[in-house]
Amino acid sequence: MAKFNDSRKKPSQRGSRSMSSNKRTTSSEISEPMRLNKYVAHCGICARRKADEFIKDGQVKVNETIILEPGHKVLPKDKVYFKGELIQPVQNMVYILLNKPRNCISTVSDERGRRTVIDIVGRKVKERIFPVGRLDRETTGLILLTNDGTLAKRLSHPSHKVQKVYRVVLDKKVEKNHLEQIRNGLTLEDGFAEVDFVTYVENRGGKEINIELHIGKNRIVRRIFEYFGYVVEKLDRIYYAGLTKKDVPRGWFRELTEREIIMLKHFTN
Repeated sequence: MAKFNDSRKKPSQRGSRSMSSNKRTTSSEISEPMRLNKYVAHCGICARRKADEFIKDGQVKVNETIILEPGHKVLPKDKVYFKGELIQPVQNMVYILLNKPRNCISTVSDERGRRTVIDIVGRKVKERIFPVGRLDRETTGLILLTNDGTLAKRLSHPSHKVQKVYRVVLDKKVEKNHLEQIRNGLTLEDGFAEVDFVTYVENRGGKEINIELHIGKNRIVRRIFEYFGYVVEKLDRIYYAGLTKKDVPRGWFRELTEREIIMLKHFTN
């Protein structure tokens, strides 16, 4: 299993004072043509893959014209609008590590009015940020919030094999032969599920498991154990891309250190 990086700052909590290093968003005009999906990502709207979807759905205009091609070249003089609002690339990048609680959605907003990870951060961050490394509503643990579209794309791309470790609590003891099959990888309905490492948590009667993987398939950890008939009672991401929950209690968040930001960018180069 990967070694955890334990160098951390004290967290901030929802309802506490503003984050000390947070500044107002500033904008910078591009100096050369840029792909439209990259431009939208650099505006802190979302990661580049999601920008592709927004563009193809007709939610992005360039100079009052709806553009459906993500590769359209934006020129320095162009004005770009997202959902009718003028957007510009941001200079002030924000990187926040959040320990997500249960009953919280890993999206910027929710049509049904449910609590989101952005609601937890609240007014502590003025920049438009979005979640990277999403978790389902019932899953707790580490999630990154940022406006750095380039880093978000790299962290989400399978080629970078970003490591994630989950603590799984099950309804009954996991049989050794099942653990071995999981270790060797399983073929599920959407293809092969490769697992990097899996082991029992000591002194937990075989009902708690640590599992490490780098694939990002939907609900993959839950589906792995459901394949053998186990019920996942709790699922917690305790490690993400070199980051741990040290000094970040459930429902709290903190800014990444400069060292951590450099580590993430180096990791995804």
